[in-house]
Amino acid sequence: MTWVLLHNPGCSKSREAIEALRSVEGLEVRKYLENPLNESELRSLIQKLDTPVSSLVRTKEALFTEAPFDVDNMDEVIQHLVKTPKLMERPILIGSKAAAIGRPFEKIRELLGRK
Repeated sequence: MTWVLLHNPGCSKSREAIEALRSVEGLEVRKYLENPLNESELRSLIQKLDTPVSSLVRTKEALFTEAPFDVDNMDEVIQHLVKTPKLMERPILIGSKAAAIGRPFEKIRELLGRK
């Protein structure tokens, strides 16, 4: 199985996830700030997550507090994350059928256990 970890090297939780997942076979690391998700990829990710779309948005980021938007509106969330990927929560592990935001990291462990 192939796994994709959306990773931000500047984030301590994301770096911890990389370390914890080193032994996972088929892991691809995607630095999403350098290689942002497009609209189609975000829609797919949202469908795979078992959480509200609002959980994808870092609402405590200055970029959000300076220009807030409706985090419960999927189209608005997608529009803003395409334009400003820094607002996306991290780390996120994506599998073929499901995805998990690694806050707390146990959510990623649970996903790996489901395969």
